[in-house]
Amino acid sequence: MQTATARQPFDPPAIPRAPSWIGGLYAQTLEDAAFLSGAALAHLQMVLGHAAVPPELLRDRLALRAAEVCLALSGRSERAGALRDAVHLLRPGDLPGPAGETYLAWQRAVRRPVSLAALHRALPAYAPDHIALWLDAGQGAPVTRAAAVLEAVLTEVPRAEVAALMLADAALAQALGWDHLVPLLATGVKRADLRKRGDDLQQACHRAVMASAVDIFPVASDLARRVARLHAVAPKLRAKKAADAVAMFLTSDAVAPAVLPLPDRAARRLCDRLVDLGAVRELTGRDTFRLYGV
Repeated sequence: MQTATARQPFDPPAIPRAPSWIGGLYAQTLEDAAFLSGAALAHLQMVLGHAAVPPELLRDRLALRAAEVCLALSGRSERAGALRDAVHLLRPGDLPGPAGETYLAWQRAVRRPVSLAALHRALPAYAPDHIALWLDAGQGAPVTRAAAVLEAVLTEVPRAEVAALMLADAALAQALGWDHLVPLLATGVKRADLRKRGDDLQQACHRAVMASAVDIFPVASDLARRVARLHAVAPKLRAKKAADAVAMFLTSDAVAPAVLPLPDRAARRLCDRLVDLGAVRELTGRDTFRLYGV
């Protein structure tokens, strides 16, 4: 007889894989780099638009990665677990600290459609007019435009890595016609790239976009598989407002039981049930103050 927590088989969705040559070739010239990044972006467009890929959840997970990279560029060592704690375990009146602020900035940037208001909300230290001026620095093809924005911000404010990369990714999204910012430059640049200018910076940005796009493909495929599993087990959940709770897992990288629309004990039981069913994971390894995610 099958137990209550037995996992039912299901067919994972098939996400198109990127051609191996996109990430397997080294771009020695600016033209080569532009070609490869363009090919990577074209394939990424198909992945981002795939019905099985949860866009909000994917962007939220990439925001976590962008925060990790930006903190590393500034010499800090906070990893995903520490960043999740810095944001999700905040109590009213608590300050998130520099690491938490960086993570919150990226979360705000990816969760709303790209606009001056959304970017100012993510980067409150900079006036909307100033943000608009930086965004106008970029012209031409998408990555060329993004590189110009990156250079403009870093030339004026050399240590503003978060603002520079966020606005560069915003310019890239706008040039590509995307409604939302997707962290690509932020997750692909190297520390040395931020000191480059002109064609050297453009080439570095093409390489960063290509590398990030290639890295996103397995992340998107994994999320699609996990979300399909969550949808498959959702009908088994009997708790009131279970559907609302499931919807939160489909949009957020990590969820604390306390924020679910259920009484505390029922929320914790629901999370444990989802773990038993293989639909979500416990992300901290702790016995208390746990966080869960797809």
